[in-house]
Amino acid sequence: DGYSQLSAYERKRLKNITENAKFFAALKLHESAARLHQIATKRQSHATKRAKPKKAEDETVRRRSMRLQRVEPSGVPMPEMPAQPEAEEYPQVPAGPLPMIPEDQMENSKLTEELLTTWMRISEVLLVTITNVLTMLSRYQGSLNSMGLSEDNIKKVVKYRVCSMAIHPSESIIFVAAGDKSGQIGLWNVTCKSEEGAHVFIPHSYSVTCMHFSPCNPAHLLSLSTESLRCGDVTRAVFDEICRSEENLSSFDFLEDNGSTAIVGYWDGGVAVVDRRTPGTSSELSADIGFKRTRTVHVHPVNKQYFIAAGSADVCIYDVRYLKPNGNKPVSSLKGHTKSVASAYFSPVTGNRVVTVCADDKLRHNCNTGRWLTRFRAIWDPKQEDCFVVGSMARPRQIQVFRDTGKLLHSFYNIDCLSSVCSINVVHPTKNILVGGNSSGRLHVF
Repeated sequence: DGYSQLSAYERKRLKNITENAKFFAALKLHESAARLHQIATKRQSHATKRAKPKKAEDETVRRRSMRLQRVEPSGVPMPEMPAQPEAEEYPQVPAGPLPMIPEDQMENSKLTEELLTTWMRISEVLLVTITNVLTMLSRYQGSLNSMGLSEDNIKKVVKYRVCSMAIHPSESIIFVAAGDKSGQIGLWNVTCKSEEGAHVFIPHSYSVTCMHFSPCNPAHLLSLSTESLRCGDVTRAVFDEICRSEENLSSFDFLEDNGSTAIVGYWDGGVAVVDRRTPGTSSELSADIGFKRTRTVHVHPVNKQYFIAAGSADVCIYDVRYLKPNGNKPVSSLKGHTKSVASAYFSPVTGNRVVTVCADDKLRHNCNTGRWLTRFRAIWDPKQEDCFVVGSMARPRQIQVFRDTGKLLHSFYNIDCLSSVCSINVVHPTKNILVGGNSSGRLHVF
């Protein structure tokens, strides 16, 4: 009754947050903190190197032409070609649950315990008072202008190229997760301002292409890689395996506010429905939606039965209630893309808008990142229905904010601190915080 000035959407959201806060308080998660120290101090080998194929000793020596040996007929060697980057060897992660033990086993486990305890503590009670989520555009621009970047808020969190990120909804501490192309997940407590504020875990064997904190329980971090969908549960200090597939997974999104079910995309074009409550690691349903490739899937924020899929040159909306193994027809198709689409997302409050990133540069925006950079994904600011954030190839290096009309509202840059392309970005749901990730595993917090 005391919030009659709020809209129906805001009142519903406030009610959900309050109920969640009561639920977490009842769980008494703080009692699990003592167990984190025991788990973090255990030394357990959780990764093995890929075995290199042995060459047969008795293999017949093949004759190689002088051209292949890069030798001129006169016997003079040809100039050396520039060295090409060698293929990286990444750890292979076994199936099943994995303990939350960081990659650098020799580090002081006390620091890891502090990081995980912080994550658990800020997830216990997340109660915020909502005054007005959808601010006026002038106020929104003012908040963008007030955000800056300093050396203290830049850190190499993972070893390789950032492929996905998630930001914890806490309003007291800035807590960020980043996934890279080797399967690493880095957790960074930005607020602690120390060298020991970040730790790396290896719950996957391949690129971590999608991550979300659970919408109802931010003590759970769900991450997806080619081979599996996992849930990092800090209350038990374990990475549970939710779904494992021989087909390559590409992305996922929650179908319900309680985070129990999800729609998962496959690189070969299909989708699947996964229920976390079902025993085992198989999906409930696999469906062919007619795509050659599915890069992202995203669920409508209001009408949860609808999800949007983006692929080769396709952007279509489907009704999950009518999915079947074959012959699925979209509810709506968004035409006009002439090249591959990297992502498609509904706007955060009403879902009445969709923003896509395509290699055809239809925003008059340079999206050609090349093979060494992660492809751009335009994401909506959760606090603003009609504004989205996207990386840029422009110089000086910057992250840009656009309105749905295509008008450029703001460019985040710092000539002294930001000298690389931030392909992956994430925005805090309630505070003026933006995080950009680059191809060397470095995060930049505005």
